[in-house]
Amino acid sequence: KKKKPKLLNKFDKTIKAELDAAEKLRKKGKVEEALRAFEALVNQYPQSPRARYGKAQSEDDLAEKIRSNEMLQQAINTYDEVVSLPNVPSDLIKLSLKREADRQQFLGRMRGSLVTLQKLVQLFPSETSFKNDLGVGYLLIGDNSNAKKVYEEVLSLAPNDGFAKVHYGFILKAENKIAESIPYLQEGLESGDPGTDDGRFYFHLGDALQRMGDKEAYKWYELGYQRGHFASVWQRSLYNVKGLKAQPWWTARETGYTELVKSLEKNWKLIRDEGLAVMDKKRSLFLPEDENLREKGDWSQFTLWQQGRKNENACKSVPKTCALLERFPEATGCRRGQIKYSIMHPGTHVWPHTGPTNCRLRMHLGLVIPKEGCRIRCAQENREWEEGKVLIFDDSFEHEVWQDAESYRLIFIVDVWHPELTAQQRRTLPAI
Repeated sequence: KKKKPKLLNKFDKTIKAELDAAEKLRKKGKVEEALRAFEALVNQYPQSPRARYGKAQSEDDLAEKIRSNEMLQQAINTYDEVVSLPNVPSDLIKLSLKREADRQQFLGRMRGSLVTLQKLVQLFPSETSFKNDLGVGYLLIGDNSNAKKVYEEVLSLAPNDGFAKVHYGFILKAENKIAESIPYLQEGLESGDPGTDDGRFYFHLGDALQRMGDKEAYKWYELGYQRGHFASVWQRSLYNVKGLKAQPWWTARETGYTELVKSLEKNWKLIRDEGLAVMDKKRSLFLPEDENLREKGDWSQFTLWQQGRKNENACKSVPKTCALLERFPEATGCRRGQIKYSIMHPGTHVWPHTGPTNCRLRMHLGLVIPKEGCRIRCAQENREWEEGKVLIFDDSFEHEVWQDAESYRLIFIVDVWHPELTAQQRRTLPAI
């Protein structure tokens, strides 16, 4: 059984009845009254850590109630004041700093949160849970090397800490140390420790096993599905809208975007010729794929729209193609997708992988397709591209690509909103 935290110092025990009365108001949801009561106590007893903490909690509650970032910042400041008072019980310091860091993260103040977490670790160096939180703080600002050091420290103190293991494995996988990452991810998930049951860890463990040619991958995908992290074993996107129709391959009619498909197929030579001109003139506009999806080979892309934003510079090189697309907001306005040319050279293999969201469908228009040797698998079905024809699939399902032809393959990729999303969802879903 968890010990109840000790929140009262000697002085606060003498005013316990007043503190309890104010806290009772807060617990009953009488936020404004609670705040007034705690403010009065802080004015009367400025050295009382518990009164100050109650004030911070009431401000925190009020910020949520009236949805005010300013009030939340006030709460953050008050949590910080608690810690600077004399004779603060250590449990109260922990609660104040932990909540302060959490609220800073909520406001997007990642660096401020990091400073708060560092303070916690300095004050309580033997508590691994604070080090674990600090590691997450570093990951949130993209500082993987400092996060890695923190988790190495945790694992030297507590070799069986599952939370540290999954995060350490996650970092190794990001460094492309695939084989090394597997035992950490696997043992961390098997520990069942709080914070380990997260779709990302099932996703990356399965992916690492697949890259090692280990069929155990699907056991972990199945487990991730059973735990509610994936829509199915094959559909493993993590940023989803529930209830959308889910199938690997689509026809133009099923999407409802028949005008767009007709326009792409009718104008495929124009799109191809503008793409070829860019390839001939400025190879540098095609950038190598940078998501670590290739096992081997040469695969580059030239992006015209990203997250619903037009790349004006890129469009100057292919003006007719961009003008053609402007008529189709389901594509140009898709903030969870891209519109781009994609060139893949012989000897390329793209690992099985899954897109991030079920909110889009992906159209592939064949532009330059070798006679044989190029194929794509989505879920359990293989297909081949044809020049002037559009293939449509849901890239939140596992897919894989092989380019074993004699010459390059050029396609045009157009992402569109999933047809079942409402106008409101299309307007408000955050970009990916």
